[in-house]
Amino acid sequence: MNKRNILFAAQLLVLMASSACQQNNSANKAAATDTTAVAEVKPVIITEPVKYDTDDPAIWVNKAEPAKSLVIGTDKDADGALYVFDLQGKIVQDKVVRGLKRPNNVDLAYGLMLNGKPTDIAVASERITHKLRIFSVPDMKPVDNGGIEIFKGETGNEYRDLMGIALYTAADGKIYAIAGRKNGPTTGGYLWQYLLSDDGTGHVKATLVRKFGTYSGKKEIESIAVDNELKYVYYSDEQVGVRQYAADPDQGDKQLGMFGTTGFKVDHEGISIYKLTDSTGYILVSDQGANRFQIFGREGTKQKPYEHKLLKIVNVAARQSDGSDVANVPLNDTFKHGLFVTMSDDKTFHYYRWEDIAGKELKSK
Repeated sequence: MNKRNILFAAQLLVLMASSACQQNNSANKAAATDTTAVAEVKPVIITEPVKYDTDDPAIWVNKAEPAKSLVIGTDKDADGALYVFDLQGKIVQDKVVRGLKRPNNVDLAYGLMLNGKPTDIAVASERITHKLRIFSVPDMKPVDNGGIEIFKGETGNEYRDLMGIALYTAADGKIYAIAGRKNGPTTGGYLWQYLLSDDGTGHVKATLVRKFGTYSGKKEIESIAVDNELKYVYYSDEQVGVRQYAADPDQGDKQLGMFGTTGFKVDHEGISIYKLTDSTGYILVSDQGANRFQIFGREGTKQKPYEHKLLKIVNVAARQSDGSDVANVPLNDTFKHGLFVTMSDDKTFHYYRWEDIAGKELKSK
């Protein structure tokens, strides 16, 4: 080999080494910012499995005896059920409500006046019948006269295909149900809001008070969450972002904001709100396709009150998580700072300690 070839070979080796070094640096940088490189958080408890298909949980806090709090979760099938679990993840068999027609989502409210007594209620969306199914908690007895049909007057099953449900307790004590569906208009009126009250016989009736909420038309709107203290309703416009509106029906139907518009792998799903105070805390949104939750600040600023900044991304062991819920109070020796519950596609719900989700980046109440 002549001198020119030797010089060329040496230069080529230098270039190859430099390129390899740059690639390694880029890979290391990507690993540092890619959440898939972060170890997933493990649940402390996985519930006993349901029969068909878990979808959405709600946590009922027993205010007198927190250790006896319950988790109520949907089993989404034509022969579906509302399952009730204790804090050890065991099914409370005598409280399970069976024979429901594809219950999709469930939410809870405290103190609805029925027969002159404050009654805690669980409201599930029964998708096939287009009905709200309502049960007193913790005994899980029906208080709905067989169900309350909603989305009346809409044409076609898709526009009546009931999916999401969230309950809003206003400052005056009134309780509202906000319902979503598989499909609806894009220009407004995708969500329907109903006032829940006693029908005079100790059963619940629902009175339509407004239709609101825009829709991208891309997929569907299922997950809905309400912040009672700040009077906001949030819902996941799947594959687009989380939309924010006023929860009080007399505060207008204009969209206040939208967040989480980038960085989600596929669908925006379950929304949960962990409250530090009446006005501060965190909003957790399921990034379903990535098996993780993106956590945003609950509060904005005076200049941008509806801006919710991304604070943390948490990988979880739950697969393809759809619905979720969180409690911000100590329940027992396991859940001293609160409980985060999310569904997993293996027919179970996963229980996480709040401090495991929060890590060092977020606070606990």
